[in-house]
Amino acid sequence: MALPMKLKVLVVDDSGFFQRRVSEIINADPRLEVIATASNGQEGVEKALALKPDVITMDYEMPVMDGVTAVRNIMSQCPTPVLMFSSLTYEGARITFDALEAGAVDFLSKQFDAIAASEAKLHKILTDRICDVAAAGKKKAPVLSAAPVVRKTPTINASDLLNKRTVIAEPPQSVAAIKTNTKSVHHVEVVMIGTSTGGPAALQTIFKQIPANFSKPIVIVQHMPGSFTKAFAERLNKISALTVSEAQNGDRLKPGHVYVAPGGMQLMIDRRNGGSIHIHESDERISYRPSVDIALASAAKHYGRNALAIILTGMGSDGKEGALLLKQVGGTIWAQDEASCVIYGMPMAVVKAGLVESILPLDDIGPKIYEEAS
Repeated sequence: MALPMKLKVLVVDDSGFFQRRVSEIINADPRLEVIATASNGQEGVEKALALKPDVITMDYEMPVMDGVTAVRNIMSQCPTPVLMFSSLTYEGARITFDALEAGAVDFLSKQFDAIAASEAKLHKILTDRICDVAAAGKKKAPVLSAAPVVRKTPTINASDLLNKRTVIAEPPQSVAAIKTNTKSVHHVEVVMIGTSTGGPAALQTIFKQIPANFSKPIVIVQHMPGSFTKAFAERLNKISALTVSEAQNGDRLKPGHVYVAPGGMQLMIDRRNGGSIHIHESDERISYRPSVDIALASAAKHYGRNALAIILTGMGSDGKEGALLLKQVGGTIWAQDEASCVIYGMPMAVVKAGLVESILPLDDIGPKIYEEAS
């Protein structure tokens, strides 16, 4: 029986030490093989053209040609999935978003001590992320994406917040039946959006399409490091007709205002006194910080049928349990369709659980929010 082909990886970094360390980790994984290294962006572009790797890891700050310019050149000449290495600083966030807009699929902190406490965990995170990027790139060439620093299964249930037992969801509907569902959502008081890998690109598409007179507050839970969410909110604010800001503890839920959950923390909403946001330190058992499940659980508890949740592109199933709680109290759940997702993980989880009223292409979500939830 023939062995499966290894994914060919090109490592681009001006640090010889970092090249060697990353290459050793990659080559130790039976799924992957480093076929070459490059010490600057120009060399990276040339080797990408010559060697046709399956995936590229790219530093952002290099001589001759920086990583962002290299990504732009690669995407224009030989589109290849790229995993960016990023610093966890405000400037690092700005540069990373530039790289993601240029066409990189995903990013990972270059500060490995911020990723994993053990060497074994680091190896798994890095190699799994490379495989995820390669898979996403084979599906299509995304414009922009982002993802959490760590992906693992949460060990605390969102239902604990409601002090109620989770029940079995209703049997899944067919996709065709879901797509034709026209349940009215004009009564909703708050819109919740949960996403991970591919989220920033999807969110930019959505918020370019919502006019300034939209009358409901919107809360975004995007898997992203804490040092990135403020920069992302600022970037989204520049392209949106709505006001977008990183959520702060005690914020009032204002009509037409968009709140981005801060990374590294947990966001909950409360309907009392006109609606407010509460930011909490994250329980160490919860791996997603912020967690879509936690935010949707609070929406289920305080808003019930008056909440609309939209699950966008992302790895894993964060949001499924919170969506189940919201569904049980009459709330409404939409999901992005598979064809327009970078990673069809989070939307697939809620669709397969039978929780979704509508499955929508990305380009239809913004107009539908405005037309049906205003």
